Amino acid sequence: MLHADNAEIVKATAGPVIENITQITKVFYPKMFERNPDLLNVFNQANQAIGEQPIALASSIVAYAHHLLGDSDIDFDHVLSRIANKHVALAIKPGDYTIVGRNLMEAIGEVLGDAVTPEVARAWEEVYWLFAMDLVSAEARLYQQIDRTPDSLMKDHRITRIEDAGGNARTFTLEPVDGSAIPDYVPGQYVSVIAQLEDDYRQPRQYTISGAPGDAALQITVKKVAGANGTPDGAVSGYLFERSEGDLLPVSAPVGDIEVAKGDHTRPLVMFSAGIGITPMASILDAAAHGRMNGRELVLVHADVDVDTHPLREQVARTAADAGATAITYYEKGGDDAREGLVAVNELDLPDNAEYYLCGSVPFMQHVRSGLLDRGVDAADISYEIFGPDLWLGGSTSSQASPEELVAEEQRLA
Repeated sequence: MLHADNAEIVKATAGPVIENITQITKVFYPKMFERNPDLLNVFNQANQAIGEQPIALASSIVAYAHHLLGDSDIDFDHVLSRIANKHVALAIKPGDYTIVGRNLMEAIGEVLGDAVTPEVARAWEEVYWLFAMDLVSAEARLYQQIDRTPDSLMKDHRITRIEDAGGNARTFTLEPVDGSAIPDYVPGQYVSVIAQLEDDYRQPRQYTISGAPGDAALQITVKKVAGANGTPDGAVSGYLFERSEGDLLPVSAPVGDIEVAKGDHTRPLVMFSAGIGITPMASILDAAAHGRMNGRELVLVHADVDVDTHPLREQVARTAADAGATAITYYEKGGDDAREGLVAVNELDLPDNAEYYLCGSVPFMQHVRSGLLDRGVDAADISYEIFGPDLWLGGSTSSQASPEELVAEEQRLA
C-alpha cells in the first residue's frame, strides 16, 4: 500500500498525471532509448512507431495507481500476471526497472514542469516502485517455474520444417539444437523468437505455440504482416518468411497466463478467435485430440474475411473433428459453408456453465465480450489473449485515444 501521505498526494495529482500520461510516455521512451540503445533490441519498435507501447504503459500506470488508491474494481493480480509473463518472454532483468524508473520520473518532470514538487515526485516514485517490485517478484517466480534465468531464457532452435498454413501464414517446426526436450507448457502459451535484422539490431516477437504439449518439437504459425495506414510491414514476420529449413533461431521457453486452457478444468470451453488469433485455439484442440484436455466440451467460433484469409483452416478442422469439438466459422464475405457477416453472439447455441477464451483484435474481442455479457455471462468467466501490447485496459488501438478515454474504458471493461 502507498504511504498515507503519498496516497493523498497521488489522489490530488492523479488528474494532471492521467491527463498527460500518454505524452509522458512519449517523452520517456526516446529519452530511455537514447541513453540505453541496447534496449532497442528488447522493445518492439513497430509498436513504438504506431504508438501502441506508450498507450499500454500509460494504461498500466493509470490502472495501478487506481488499484493502490482502492478506487478500482480491476483484478490487478491478473493484469500483473499478464505483464510479468510478457516481461519474462523478453528476458527482462530486475536492474532494467531502475533504468525505466529514472527515465520515467524525468519525463514526468519534463512534461508537468513546476507542478512536480519534490513531494509529488516522491509520491509517484513510490507508485512506480511498488509496481516494479510487484513485477520483479512475479517474474522471479516465473523464472523459477520454467527453470531459466534472463541469461539462459533463449536457446538456439533449428527450423526443421516450414509449411504453408493458408491465409498468408506459415507454420515453422523448431527443435532445440542442444537436443534438450521441449519444456512442458499449457496449450495457448507463447515463445519469443529473436530476429537478427541488420548489423547488431535484433527484434523479439512473441508467437503462440500452435502445436500441442507433448510434441517432440515446437510449432509456431506466423502470418506475414503487411503495413497499412502508414504502419510499417512486419519486420520480424518478413524476416521469418525469408528463412529456410535448417536455419537457426533463438527461441525462449514457453510462457503465458493461460489458466483457462489447463487440462484439469472440466467446464465447457468456448473459444472465439479471429484471423491469426486461431493459433492458441489450434493448440488447445490439438491437445484435446490427444486426450490432454480432460474430455471437456469444446466449442470454437472463428471469424475471418473469407476462406483465403483463414489460417490453419485444414489443421483446425481435422483436430476439431478428432477432439469431438463443435466448430463454427463466420466469413465477412461468406462462402465455403461459413456463416456470413460478423459473429452474432446472441444467435449462438452455447453450452451452460462454460468458460470463454478470446483471441483476436481488440475490437473483435470487445464485440464478443459485450455480446457475452449481454447474454448474462459472468465477466470472470471470460479470458483473452492479445498479440502485442495489452491495449485491453486502454480499449483502443489508436494512438490518438485520449487519457480520459483510456481511463473510462479501463473502468468500463473492469
